[in-house]
Amino acid sequence: MTLAIFAVIGGLALLFWSADRFIDGAAAAAKHAGMSPLLIGMVVVGFGTSMPELLVSALSSWQGDAGLALGNAYGSNITNIALILGVAALINPITVSSKVLKRELPILSIITLFTMAMLYGGEITRLDGIMLLLAFGALMVWTIRQGLKNRHDKLTSEIKSETSGKLISVRFSIILLVVGLAGLLISSRMLVWGAVKIAHSLGVSDLIIGLTVVALGTSLPELASSIAAARKNQHDIALGNIVGSNLFNTLAVVGTAAVIRPLGVAREVIWRDWPVMFLLTTSLFLIGYGFKGRKGRINRYEATFLLAAYAAYTGWLIHTALKVHF
Repeated sequence: MTLAIFAVIGGLALLFWSADRFIDGAAAAAKHAGMSPLLIGMVVVGFGTSMPELLVSALSSWQGDAGLALGNAYGSNITNIALILGVAALINPITVSSKVLKRELPILSIITLFTMAMLYGGEITRLDGIMLLLAFGALMVWTIRQGLKNRHDKLTSEIKSETSGKLISVRFSIILLVVGLAGLLISSRMLVWGAVKIAHSLGVSDLIIGLTVVALGTSLPELASSIAAARKNQHDIALGNIVGSNLFNTLAVVGTAAVIRPLGVAREVIWRDWPVMFLLTTSLFLIGYGFKGRKGRINRYEATFLLAAYAAYTGWLIHTALKVHF
């Protein structure tokens, strides 16, 4: 048990550090390859912050821990909206001005609603996984085209500003990329092993561990980048990190895990976890989109509501785990 706790703590720390190195190396390598700042921000950095979720869920699925794989993906979505966006908006209220983001917000809600049909059958099959991955590929192509078309969009200008830093050498960027990827693989293995051991020792389900400790840990890159963006008044990047990560988790992470091995869906996911994720996603759309000429804005009151929702949901999970254990 003690070794498992150290594995989780060490895995989370290494995961956070490795994700940062991986993103820096990948972004620098992409610059040397001639990729535009917009594509680096939307694709390279966007994928990089979601690599922990992808690797942890893929490894969990490969080991047959479906609850941990699905709990990590859906738990990260809940954490991203309720905790991370709540903290970012509490630091600096977020105004949504990007046309690209305003198109993605309703898409995220529709995709989240669509996944219920897959969950209701009690299993996310390999065919479901392939469909999710194809949908993700199509969405990425559409998003990139929208970004390139709207070159004067607020999100585009913020990304260009953020990625216009000093360029490191090709050799060092490759070293960072390799070291970061190796660290992600090692830390993911440590985290999954430790989480499963703790779950078994405490007599709680892998799903609960995935929804709480693992989901929070794999969301650390999004937490760091969204807080940094909020402090710099880069509102669209702060929100874009969350929307992009949730789309990635729902489609690419779950899709990859299901292709590796079909994911059995616990009843709790259907009546407890998915509804919370859907309600938070819908609330993000309603408060972030803006209607009747009003700019979408997440103020401190709404941020407090999001944080309270996260605390209530986490408390619910803890209560459920204690009730089962005792």
